[in-house]
Amino acid sequence: MARRRERPPLRQRINRRTAALVALGAAVVALYAILVPLQTVLYGTPLPLSFVLGAALCVSPLLAVSRPLWAIGLFTAAALVLPLIVVPESAIQSPWPWSVPALLTFVVFVGVVTFLHGARLGAFALILGAIASLLAPVLRPDMVALPESSASATADLIVTTAVASAMFLIAALVAGRARVAAELTREKEHSALEEARRALVEERTRIARELHDVVAHSMSVIQVQASTARYRIPDLTDAATAEFDDIAATARSSLTEMRRMLGVLRTEDQTAELAPQQGIDDIPALVESIRRAGVEVGLVLEGGEAAAGAASAVQIAAFRIVQEALSNAVRHAPGARIAVRLHAEARSIRIRVHNAAPPHRPEGHAGGYGLRGMRERAEILGGSLSAGPATDGGWDVDAVLPLDPATTITPSPALDKETP
Repeated sequence: MARRRERPPLRQRINRRTAALVALGAAVVALYAILVPLQTVLYGTPLPLSFVLGAALCVSPLLAVSRPLWAIGLFTAAALVLPLIVVPESAIQSPWPWSVPALLTFVVFVGVVTFLHGARLGAFALILGAIASLLAPVLRPDMVALPESSASATADLIVTTAVASAMFLIAALVAGRARVAAELTREKEHSALEEARRALVEERTRIARELHDVVAHSMSVIQVQASTARYRIPDLTDAATAEFDDIAATARSSLTEMRRMLGVLRTEDQTAELAPQQGIDDIPALVESIRRAGVEVGLVLEGGEAAAGAASAVQIAAFRIVQEALSNAVRHAPGARIAVRLHAEARSIRIRVHNAAPPHRPEGHAGGYGLRGMRERAEILGGSLSAGPATDGGWDVDAVLPLDPATTITPSPALDKETP
C-alpha cells in the first residue's frame, strides 16, 4: 500500500503585523466615531471642523506606521487647534484641553511611534503633544479664568501627560524586549545552522577517512599486484598479461575517481575537482572495458551533436547510469548479451540498457542501492528512470534526461528491485 503523502502545514493566513494593523485601524475608527459627536455636542465645535480635525487627530496613529514625521506634525497641529475652537459656555463643564477620546488617541499615537520607530521619535511626539496642550490655556485664557475651570484644566493636563508618559515607557520597554527576542531567535537559528554544518563536515570527514584508509588502500594493493604480476609470476601467457594490465588500468582509474571524491568530501563548499568527470564521449571506452572482460556488449550512439551540447551534469549522469546498468547486468546476469543505446533528441537524451536472459540464474544477491542511485540522478535533473523485467526474460533500464536540466520530464513508473 502506498504511503500517504503528508500534507504541508497551512500557511498562516493573517500574520501578526496584519492583525496589529487591523486592531489599530478598528481602535482609530472607534475613537473617531466617538470624538466627532462628543466634540460637537459638549464643546460646541462646528460639525465640519470636528470632522476635519478629528480625522487629522485619529488618522495620525495609522500614518505613523509608515510616515512618523508627517504623523507627528499632523497630530501636533490638530491637538493645538482642536481645543481652541470651543464654546466656553459648553466646554467649561467638560475635560479641557483634552477630551477623553482625544486623550486616548494621544496615548495610542505615542505608543505606536515609540514601539515602531524608537524612543527618540516617541519622546519627540510626547513632548510636542504636551507643548500643544500647554499652549491652549495661554491662547484661550477665558477657559481658565475661573478657579474651578483652571483646576480642571490643570488636572486634565497632568492626567494626559502622565498617561502618555506611562505609555511611552511601556512601549519603549516592550519594543526593547521584542528586539532582544528577535536577536536571540536569530542567534539560535545561526547556532543551529552552524551546528548542522559542523556535523555535516565531521560526517563527511569521517567518510573520507574511511574511504581513504580502507577502499583506497585496497585499490592501491590491487593495482600494485596487477602491475607486478608479469614479474612475479613466471610463464604468464600474453592473454593473462593483458588481463592483468586491464585490471591495473581499472584500479588506477578507480583510484583517480577516489581521490576526486575524497577531495570533494574534504572540501566544505563541494567544489573540489581533482580529475575531469566522464561524459557521454567516454561511454565507448567504458563499453570496451566491459568487452575486454569477456562480455558481449553492443553499443549504438545516435544524435552525437545534440549530446555534445548537453550540460556537464547531464553528461555525468548519463555516464553513471550506463556504468551502473552495465555493472548490474554483469553481476546479476553473467554470460548474457547486453545492448546499450543512447539516442539524443532536440530536448532530451534517451538511454536504454537491455540484457538478455542469462544462460543460468546466478545465486541470489542482496539488494543494493544501484537502481535508487540511478533514479535519483535522473530525477535531480528533471528526468526519469524505469527498470524492470523484459519480455524475453532479461532486464531493461530506460532513462530520459533533459539536455537542459531545468526542463521537467514526467517520470515513468519504476521498480526498486535490484536483481534483473
